[in-house]
Amino acid sequence: MSTTHQLDWKNLGFQYLPTNGFVQLDFVDGQWGQVEVKQDPYMPMHIAANCLHYGQACFEGLKAFTTKAGKVVLFRPDRNAERMRLSAERICMEAPSNELFIEACRKAIEINRDFVPPYGTGASLYLRPLLIGTEATVGIKPSSTFSLIVFVTPVGPYYKDGFRPVEALVMEDYDRAAPQGTGRAKMAGNYAASLKPGMEAKKKGYPIVLFADPKEHSYVDEFGTSNFIAITPNGEYKTPSSSSILQSITNETLQVLAQEMGLTVIREPIALNSLDQFSEVGAVGTAAVLTPVHAIQYRDRKFTFGDPDVAGATLTRLYQQLQGIQYGEIPDTHEWLVEI
Repeated sequence: MSTTHQLDWKNLGFQYLPTNGFVQLDFVDGQWGQVEVKQDPYMPMHIAANCLHYGQACFEGLKAFTTKAGKVVLFRPDRNAERMRLSAERICMEAPSNELFIEACRKAIEINRDFVPPYGTGASLYLRPLLIGTEATVGIKPSSTFSLIVFVTPVGPYYKDGFRPVEALVMEDYDRAAPQGTGRAKMAGNYAASLKPGMEAKKKGYPIVLFADPKEHSYVDEFGTSNFIAITPNGEYKTPSSSSILQSITNETLQVLAQEMGLTVIREPIALNSLDQFSEVGAVGTAAVLTPVHAIQYRDRKFTFGDPDVAGATLTRLYQQLQGIQYGEIPDTHEWLVEI
């Protein structure tokens, strides 16, 4: 069993830390088994397991928080369950029901309750539900057996500087996904494809890659780790309409909050050469929450948005509203929080 007494809650990075254990359930003979608690972080697997050879694997990411009132809550797990079902359907996998998915997440938190960071530290408990094809197969075909694993780890900000502006680079030599491929699925292969351009961008001093659409290479698709959102001077919240990007639950949530703030939400193709229409740009996702983007380098042109050291007023308000709800500082009028 692991302990938490040595953890510096306020200075956690975004990395795996050992905990008390994880949960697993298996799909065999056409049905899901029971949720089982396991402690050994290493699992036996057949060398011909489908996930190892043909990439039949998808995953989710969600967070649990300690609220101001001292409750432990999970943020919108039903939407993660639904997105896993969409990912699984795209790559011929059997996903658990929403109820079973949430039960597994709940159990993973319960056995690791001591690892949920205290309120006021700015940290959270990150959950990683992972669905993998486990059947031993050499021919290319869908697996008939699957495992759902949910492990957790306490985390701080995804980017080391937290809610501070960064610069992004448009990488035109690489596509994140094909036009009619698996971009909408949160599958392992999509992220493997983003590793090389991500490393090349970092060597050039850019912590974030912005991918163009894979068909025409003229429109914004998404950042390497998150959705693209932008604010115009006249109060519009714009985000790309594209069949090759992941449907972000954070983006979906921020759109609701933006409308409540009086912003006009617009989902439409966004041309890369029209980025100068925006006063603020952000990268949004569960891990990073909302990362302000001060500049985007596109070919020989550099688009800038606001102050390089301070996030814009609208993105700051959206970030504070979302975090306020997650930490129980602002009323959860949409019933997004599930108490554990």
